[in-house]
Amino acid sequence: MRVVISEHAGFCFGVRRAIELVTKAVESGGELSTLGPLIHNPQEVKRLESAGVKVTADITGARCKRIVMPSHGVAQEVYDLAKESCAEIIDATCPYVSKVHRTAKELAKAGFFVVVIGDPAHSEVKGILSAAGSGAIAVRSPEEAASFDWTDKAVGIVSQTTQTEERFQEIVDIIRKSAKEVRAVNTICIATRQRQEAVQDVAPEVDVMFVVGGRNSANTNRLREICESAGVPTYHIETASEIKNEWLEGKETAGITAGASTPDWLIEQVKDRLEKV
Repeated sequence: MRVVISEHAGFCFGVRRAIELVTKAVESGGELSTLGPLIHNPQEVKRLESAGVKVTADITGARCKRIVMPSHGVAQEVYDLAKESCAEIIDATCPYVSKVHRTAKELAKAGFFVVVIGDPAHSEVKGILSAAGSGAIAVRSPEEAASFDWTDKAVGIVSQTTQTEERFQEIVDIIRKSAKEVRAVNTICIATRQRQEAVQDVAPEVDVMFVVGGRNSANTNRLREICESAGVPTYHIETASEIKNEWLEGKETAGITAGASTPDWLIEQVKDRLEKV
């Protein structure tokens, strides 16, 4: 089978930076924990665990020597608690996510009602909402945006870094129809845009698409949605072992893309599996 890998796939700058920070910390020796998974890829997190990196879900009431903040960021109150409980903090928050935090704070300070376009249950969005203050809300879809009364509101809008450009613009347009004032700051990161644009080129040209990445990864799920909208059979997998032979019957060309938290070694394993068909 011929295999085409999307031009932009796998680790982004922020995730690669987080992995490098943790790797350097491991090499320096001593106990090391991450506050929740460092990145949204179970296989890479497991690899780090085998190297001695623990995953801590809750640091309340427990002192730790070194704690790593995950690449997708945390709420301000969580960071403050870590400062109280831990001897050393290694902040692996993606710089692009940190920029969204700053932007949300600035909008709130300027008197805007802050809206975060994204999933309120996602850890990144929770961190952004915390930065914006208690009055901020998250809106996940155009339908949800249309259900709010924006009349007489001055609305400041930011986005979860992994949203699609189309969804961001559609929600902004809905809010603009009735809000008194709108200040929208497109905070979708460049790596997300690159992966989404690149897969739009690949998907229509192949017989089947494989989207490689954690099922808990928002940007990986966006890539799956884009491939499905192109009308090509699409499978979201975490590892090569999930590929079923019946998915490949009658197919000559397979495309691969991968989320920003997917390591190269997982992409290579999927490529090798497909090329053996």
